[in-house]
Amino acid sequence: MAKVGFIGVGNMGAPMAINLVKAGHDVVAYDLMPELLKPVVEAGATAAASPKQAAEGAEFLVSMLPSGPIVESLYIHDEKLLDALSTETLVIDCSTIAPENAKNLATAAGERGISVVDAPVSGGVGGAVAGTLTFIVGGEQAAFERARPLLENMGKNVFHAGASGAGQMAKICNNMLLAVHMIGTAEALQLGVDNGLDPKVLSEIMLQSSGRNWSLEVYNPYPGVQDGVPASKDYSGGFQVALMNKDLGLALAAAGNSQSTAPMGHLARSLFLQHQRNGWAKKDFSSIQQWFNKES
Repeated sequence: MAKVGFIGVGNMGAPMAINLVKAGHDVVAYDLMPELLKPVVEAGATAAASPKQAAEGAEFLVSMLPSGPIVESLYIHDEKLLDALSTETLVIDCSTIAPENAKNLATAAGERGISVVDAPVSGGVGGAVAGTLTFIVGGEQAAFERARPLLENMGKNVFHAGASGAGQMAKICNNMLLAVHMIGTAEALQLGVDNGLDPKVLSEIMLQSSGRNWSLEVYNPYPGVQDGVPASKDYSGGFQVALMNKDLGLALAAAGNSQSTAPMGHLARSLFLQHQRNGWAKKDFSSIQQWFNKES
């Protein structure tokens, strides 16, 4: 088993780190908010007092951070963590950031003889807890093969999307589609309810029809239809509206760079931004259902 440094143990990072502990790895974890370390330490990890302490002697260094500028600040600019790493350490950044940020990290690491993969995840908090995440990896083939066994301790699907930044590009394409079909699912469910249909019955009908999709089947946005999802817990936990807006911003920036047409992505971001301004920033993104609810 390996020595693993883990930086960033929030809603996603904590269960990922815990699954590495369960797999028998020696995990040393750090977070800017020390209270977030408690469940990871209780699971058997060691708490670090700084990023450099978490990374010291690590064969793998996993990071799960909120944004690209924070990733670059940690590794390149302010903390300069790359300067403290051994060339034997493989950096696995699981943050969802712009492809340009991932490429900048890979370039800076390569100049120091350090290998990096960008490995953003899909599957949400539930997938992180269950160890069923999908990892979408960008980087050199050899680095990908080295990272794969560790990633398989935290997920069930591991894809090599291409060179550095490709993992991020694939992830933001996926999340733009996720936003679009969550909005469409919420809109259709509310239309049915407004016209006298039971949302659970309507969901069952659409699941056996051509409207079937992940949001409807796995993450139903209508309260009370599905157990265990954020919609049945006052939209707590899960993937926050503010983070969905961040990812949609990344997707639209990429569309601008490539002069791609993305009308549905633009509309999705417009709706989610309005939803955020209405006070839902920290609620799960499936709360977009309430945007269509006349009573709310």
